[in-house]
Amino acid sequence: MNYYKVLNNQIHTIGDYSIEPIRYQDRFEIMKWRNEQIYHLRQKEFLTKESQEKYFTEVISNLFKTEHPDQLLFSFLKNKKCIGYGGLVKINLLDKNAEISFLMNTNLEKNHFEEYWLLFLELVEKVGFFDIFLNKIYTYAFDLRPQLYPILLKANYSEEARLKEHCLFENKFIDVLIHSKINDKI
Repeated sequence: MNYYKVLNNQIHTIGDYSIEPIRYQDRFEIMKWRNEQIYHLRQKEFLTKESQEKYFTEVISNLFKTEHPDQLLFSFLKNKKCIGYGGLVKINLLDKNAEISFLMNTNLEKNHFEEYWLLFLELVEKVGFFDIFLNKIYTYAFDLRPQLYPILLKANYSEEARLKEHCLFENKFIDVLIHSKINDKI
Protein backbone atom coordinates (compact mmCIF):
# COMPACT_ATOMS: atom_id res chain seq x y z
CA MET A 1 0.00 0.00 0.00
CA ASN A 2 1.16 3.53 -0.76
CA TYR A 3 1.36 6.09 2.02
CA TYR A 4 0.82 9.84 2.08
CA LYS A 5 3.55 11.46 4.18
CA VAL A 6 1.16 14.17 5.34
CA LEU A 7 -1.29 11.67 6.89
CA ASN A 8 -0.98 9.78 10.14
CA ASN A 9 -4.10 7.76 9.30
CA GLN A 10 -3.90 6.20 5.83
CA ILE A 11 -7.16 4.25 6.01
CA HIS A 12 -10.55 5.41 7.24
CA THR A 13 -13.40 2.96 7.70
CA ILE A 14 -17.15 2.94 8.27
CA GLY A 15 -18.48 -0.61 8.51
CA ASP A 16 -17.66 -2.47 5.27
CA TYR A 17 -16.55 0.75 3.54
CA SER A 18 -13.16 2.39 3.56
CA ILE A 19 -10.86 4.77 1.78
CA GLU A 20 -7.16 4.16 1.41
CA PRO A 21 -4.49 5.87 -0.68
CA ILE A 22 -5.35 5.35 -4.33
CA ARG A 23 -4.33 1.89 -5.45
CA TYR A 24 -2.40 1.28 -8.65
CA GLN A 25 -4.45 -1.87 -9.25
CA ASP A 26 -7.63 0.26 -9.60
CA ARG A 27 -6.30 2.51 -12.37
CA PHE A 28 -8.11 0.90 -15.31
CA GLU A 29 -11.46 0.66 -13.52
CA ILE A 30 -11.10 4.34 -12.65
CA MET A 31 -10.26 5.08 -16.30
CA LYS A 32 -13.38 3.21 -17.44
CA TRP A 33 -15.64 5.14 -15.03
CA ARG A 34 -14.08 8.48 -15.99
CA ASN A 35 -14.67 7.77 -19.66
CA GLU A 36 -18.26 6.69 -19.00
CA GLN A 37 -18.95 9.83 -16.97
CA ILE A 38 -16.88 12.34 -18.93
CA TYR A 39 -19.95 14.56 -19.39
CA HIS A 40 -19.76 15.89 -15.82
CA LEU A 41 -15.97 15.91 -15.37
CA ARG A 42 -13.40 18.55 -16.23
CA GLN A 43 -11.84 16.04 -18.60
CA LYS A 44 -11.51 17.08 -22.21
CA GLU A 45 -10.83 13.75 -23.90
CA PHE A 46 -11.25 10.05 -23.32
CA LEU A 47 -8.49 8.35 -21.37
CA THR A 48 -6.50 5.51 -22.86
CA LYS A 49 -4.61 2.77 -21.07
CA GLU A 50 -1.40 4.55 -22.07
CA SER A 51 -2.52 7.95 -20.76
CA GLN A 52 -3.81 6.40 -17.53
CA GLU A 53 -0.58 4.48 -17.00
CA LYS A 54 1.40 7.66 -17.59
CA TYR A 55 -0.80 9.60 -15.13
CA PHE A 56 -0.30 6.99 -12.43
CA THR A 57 3.45 6.70 -12.94
CA GLU A 58 4.17 10.42 -13.37
CA VAL A 59 1.53 12.18 -11.25
CA ILE A 60 0.04 9.78 -8.72
CA SER A 61 3.35 8.19 -7.71
CA ASN A 62 4.76 11.65 -6.91
CA LEU A 63 1.91 12.38 -4.49
CA PHE A 64 3.40 9.77 -2.17
CA LYS A 65 6.87 11.34 -2.28
CA THR A 66 6.04 14.89 -1.26
CA GLU A 67 5.45 16.27 2.22
CA HIS A 68 2.52 18.45 1.09
CA PRO A 69 0.80 17.09 -2.02
CA ASP A 70 -1.76 19.28 -3.76
CA GLN A 71 -4.20 16.38 -3.84
CA LEU A 72 -4.92 13.30 -1.75
CA LEU A 73 -6.67 10.62 -3.79
CA PHE A 74 -8.20 7.46 -2.39
CA SER A 75 -9.71 4.23 -3.60
CA PHE A 76 -13.23 3.94 -2.15
CA LEU A 77 -13.72 0.31 -1.16
CA LYS A 78 -16.49 -2.01 -0.09
CA ASN A 79 -14.96 -5.10 1.53
CA LYS A 80 -11.62 -4.22 -0.14
CA LYS A 81 -13.21 -4.06 -3.64
CA CYS A 82 -12.92 -0.70 -5.39
CA ILE A 83 -16.34 0.84 -6.03
CA GLY A 84 -15.19 4.42 -6.57
CA TYR A 85 -12.41 6.88 -6.01
CA GLY A 86 -11.87 10.48 -5.04
CA GLY A 87 -10.38 12.68 -2.43
CA LEU A 88 -9.28 16.20 -1.76
CA VAL A 89 -7.90 18.14 -4.71
CA LYS A 90 -6.71 21.69 -5.18
CA ILE A 91 -5.51 21.59 -1.59
CA ASN A 92 -4.66 25.08 -0.38
CA LEU A 93 -2.74 24.76 2.89
CA LEU A 94 -2.30 28.51 3.26
CA ASP A 95 -6.04 29.16 3.25
CA LYS A 96 -6.83 25.69 4.67
CA ASN A 97 -9.33 24.53 2.06
CA ALA A 98 -9.70 21.88 -0.62
CA GLU A 99 -12.13 20.69 -3.25
CA ILE A 100 -13.81 17.30 -2.92
CA SER A 101 -13.64 14.99 -5.90
CA PHE A 102 -15.63 11.74 -6.08
CA LEU A 103 -16.59 9.28 -8.78
CA MET A 104 -18.25 5.93 -8.26
CA ASN A 105 -18.59 2.84 -10.40
CA THR A 106 -21.10 3.87 -13.06
CA ASN A 107 -23.09 0.65 -12.65
CA LEU A 108 -23.72 1.43 -8.98
CA GLU A 109 -25.09 4.94 -9.46
CA LYS A 110 -28.71 3.91 -10.06
CA ASN A 111 -29.13 2.08 -6.76
CA HIS A 112 -26.40 3.55 -4.54
CA PHE A 113 -25.81 7.16 -5.61
CA GLU A 114 -26.98 8.79 -2.38
CA GLU A 115 -25.67 6.06 -0.07
CA TYR A 116 -22.17 6.08 -1.53
CA TRP A 117 -21.93 9.85 -1.76
CA LEU A 118 -22.90 10.19 1.91
CA LEU A 119 -20.40 7.51 2.97
CA PHE A 120 -17.61 9.00 0.90
CA LEU A 121 -18.26 12.50 2.24
CA GLU A 122 -18.11 11.23 5.82
CA LEU A 123 -14.84 9.41 5.12
CA VAL A 124 -13.14 12.26 3.26
CA GLU A 125 -14.20 14.74 5.96
CA LYS A 126 -12.13 12.69 8.41
CA VAL A 127 -9.10 13.31 6.22
CA GLY A 128 -9.81 16.97 5.57
CA PHE A 129 -10.94 18.06 9.01
CA PHE A 130 -9.10 15.73 11.40
CA ASP A 131 -5.94 14.67 9.54
CA ILE A 132 -4.86 17.82 7.70
CA PHE A 133 -6.98 20.28 9.70
CA LEU A 134 -8.64 22.14 6.86
CA ASN A 135 -11.12 24.88 7.68
CA LYS A 136 -13.31 24.27 4.64
CA ILE A 137 -13.98 21.63 2.02
CA TYR A 138 -16.19 22.17 -0.99
CA THR A 139 -17.57 20.72 -4.20
CA TYR A 140 -17.46 22.35 -7.61
CA ALA A 141 -20.07 20.75 -9.86
CA PHE A 142 -21.46 21.46 -13.29
CA ASP A 143 -25.23 21.85 -13.01
CA LEU A 144 -25.83 18.52 -14.74
CA ARG A 145 -26.69 16.16 -11.88
CA PRO A 146 -29.56 17.62 -9.87
CA GLN A 147 -29.72 14.45 -7.74
CA LEU A 148 -26.37 15.44 -6.16
CA TYR A 149 -27.38 18.72 -4.52
CA PRO A 150 -29.97 17.35 -2.03
CA ILE A 151 -27.36 14.81 -0.91
CA LEU A 152 -24.86 17.58 -0.19
CA LEU A 153 -27.49 19.49 1.79
CA LYS A 154 -28.36 16.29 3.70
CA ALA A 155 -24.66 15.99 4.62
CA ASN A 156 -24.77 19.57 5.99
CA TYR A 157 -23.04 21.28 3.09
CA SER A 158 -24.33 24.72 2.19
CA GLU A 159 -24.87 25.98 -1.31
CA GLU A 160 -22.26 28.69 -1.26
CA ALA A 161 -22.46 29.91 -4.83
CA ARG A 162 -24.05 29.43 -8.20
CA LEU A 163 -21.80 30.66 -10.95
CA LYS A 164 -24.21 31.56 -13.73
CA GLU A 165 -23.42 30.32 -17.24
CA HIS A 166 -19.88 29.60 -16.09
CA CYS A 167 -18.95 26.66 -18.36
CA LEU A 168 -19.60 25.81 -21.98
CA PHE A 169 -21.18 22.36 -22.30
CA GLU A 170 -22.40 20.99 -25.63
CA ASN A 171 -22.53 24.52 -27.11
CA LYS A 172 -24.57 25.83 -24.19
CA PHE A 173 -23.42 27.77 -21.13
CA ILE A 174 -24.30 26.05 -17.86
CA ASP A 175 -24.10 27.00 -14.20
CA VAL A 176 -21.57 25.68 -11.71
CA LEU A 177 -22.67 25.03 -8.14
CA ILE A 178 -20.35 25.23 -5.16
CA HIS A 179 -21.34 23.57 -1.90
CA SER A 180 -19.13 23.80 1.16
CA LYS A 181 -18.75 22.71 4.74
CA ILE A 182 -16.80 24.50 7.44
CA ASN A 183 -14.84 22.58 10.03
CA ASP A 184 -16.61 23.34 13.30
CA LYS A 185 -14.02 21.32 15.25
CA ILE A 186 -11.22 23.89 14.92
